[in-house]
Amino acid sequence: MSTAVLADDERLMRDQLRTRLNEVWPELTIVAEAKNGAEAVELVAAHRPDVVFLDIRMPGMTGIEAAAGISQIEDGKLPEIVFVTAYDQYAVEAFEKGAVDYVLKPAQADRLQATAQRVKARLAKNAASAQGAGGASQPDMSALIAQLKATISQGMGGDAVGAKPPPLRYIQATIGSQLRMIPVEEVLFFVSDEKYT
Repeated sequence: MSTAVLADDERLMRDQLRTRLNEVWPELTIVAEAKNGAEAVELVAAHRPDVVFLDIRMPGMTGIEAAAGISQIEDGKLPEIVFVTAYDQYAVEAFEKGAVDYVLKPAQADRLQATAQRVKARLAKNAASAQGAGGASQPDMSALIAQLKATISQGMGGDAVGAKPPPLRYIQATIGSQLRMIPVEEVLFFVSDEKYT
């Protein structure tokens, strides 16, 4: 039985990810959910899950910083880390190395199915190498995280404080109980109704 921690500052995104994971990986047990990066690091240290699904953009501590914190947890195996983001420009090449994966928001069932298969294969490989060699070999997470930070920094215009973020590509909208990502180029207008838009 594999275990997971979900981390996203948006409750609807966590709900949607949990629902989709239940569809494509029913034997996965979600042991905890975090609303920010710092909470994710604490929950990973407490629960020692097999996999962590981290949103990249969270207030306080980003998903990248949380991954760095998770990689520093001692006395235990490192979980597989899957980044979940609405921003596809964030270091897609870094994920192709196979040490981590990424899922674009909103998580599509077919993409999440591929991620689940990839993580299951890595977990099985790590379990086999742990039995054969007396300990699983962990990926060099610090190198991957440093590469990802550098790519994000370049995409944001360098390390300057207050660097201009990339242009908005999607608007999140709740339709009934579903959360949808609407491309900005399809938006015609917004309507305000009391405190809602």
